Amino acid sequence: MVAANQAWNLVNFRGRLIAALLAQGYRVMALAPDDDAWAARLRAMGCLFAVVPMKPASLSPLADLRTLWRLHRLIRRHRPAAWLSWTIKPNVYGSFAAGLAGVPAFPNVSGLGTAFIRRNLLTLVASLLYRRGFARAPVVFFQNADDRALFVGKRLVSAGQARLLPGSGIDLDHFAVAPRARHGEPPHFVLIARLLADKGVREFAAAARIVGAEFPGSRFTLVGPLGVANRTAIGADEVAGWLAEGILDHRPPQDDIRPVIADADWIVLPSYREGLSRVLLEAAAMGRPIVTTDVPGCRDLVREGVNGFLAPARDGAGLAGAMARAAQGGAEEWQAMAQAGRAMVAQEFSAGRVIALYLAALDEANVANG
Repeated sequence: MVAANQAWNLVNFRGRLIAALLAQGYRVMALAPDDDAWAARLRAMGCLFAVVPMKPASLSPLADLRTLWRLHRLIRRHRPAAWLSWTIKPNVYGSFAAGLAGVPAFPNVSGLGTAFIRRNLLTLVASLLYRRGFARAPVVFFQNADDRALFVGKRLVSAGQARLLPGSGIDLDHFAVAPRARHGEPPHFVLIARLLADKGVREFAAAARIVGAEFPGSRFTLVGPLGVANRTAIGADEVAGWLAEGILDHRPPQDDIRPVIADADWIVLPSYREGLSRVLLEAAAMGRPIVTTDVPGCRDLVREGVNGFLAPARDGAGLAGAMARAAQGGAEEWQAMAQAGRAMVAQEFSAGRVIALYLAALDEANVANG
C-alpha cells in the first residue's frame, strides 16, 4: 500500500517508485482522497485505488479518528506486505494502523510544515502523534539531516530507524536542461510555491520592490495557487495589491512546470523550512541557478556561489541582497552555475538512487513480492 494526502502527489512525486515496485513483482494499492483524474492515472499505471477521505489542513480530532479508522479497516482487509506513505496524516495514522496489524511501515517525512516552524501547542501534539505513529516502523525516511536530527533528538524515532533519502528523486530525462531564453537582458526571478507566508512569499515581494528599483527591467513572477487551505495562506487581496503596485506578476499553478522553469533565469524559494525542496531540485536539473534561504531542505541544494546564493530566512532585505548578486552576474557565471546545478542533481538526487534505497529497505525487512 502507498498513501499520500492527494493522488496527484503519488503520480507526480512517487510515480517512478511505484513503477519500480510494479516491475519488481509487487501488487500496489494506492490510497488517497477521491480524485477521479489522478486515480485514473494510478490505475493506468497498474495500481488498485482506494478512496480515503482526509483534509490535510484540518485539526478536527473527530475527522482524524475517521481517517485512522478507514486506514485501519483497509489495512486489516487487504493485509499488505508493507505500508509506504508520504505527508503527515498517512504517515502518522497509516503507520500506526499498520503497526497494529503487524504490517511493516516505511513513512517518509518529506517536510515538517507549520507545526514545527511555529512552535506552539500544535508542535507538542504533532510530536506525540509522530512518536506513537512511528513506534513500530522498521525504517523512517527523512529528506534532510536537520529533520532527522530533530526527530532523533526529541526521541520521536530511534537513530536505528532514521535514514536519509536524497529527496523524492528526479527523472533527469523528464527534467532535461533547458537553454536560457534570454541573454544580456535584465533577469527574470520566479518563485514557484503555494502562496503561503511560510514559503517566504512576502519576503519575495519585498525583495522584488528593492531589486526592481536597483535593476530596472527585472521581472518577478509568483507561480502558485491562491486560496490554499493553510493557516499561513496569503490572501488574494494582498496579491492584488502587489500586482497593482507593479512589482510582480502572478500565474496560476501549471500541470507541467517545465515551461515555467525554462522561462526563468533564476528560481527563488525564500521558504522558512522544507523537507527537501522538489522545485529547487527540478530547477537545478533543468539548469537554473537558485536563490534560496539558509534553512533545512533548501540549503542542502545550494553550494554558495557554485549553483546559487543563500539568504537569511524571514528577511526581505537579505533576500534582496542575494537576488542583487544574481542580477549582477554575467552570462559566463550564470552558465557555470547552471551546469553545476545539473551535475549535482545527476550525482546525488536521481530517481534511481531513491528507488534503490527503498528496495534495499524492503529487502532488509524481508518484505516479499509474491
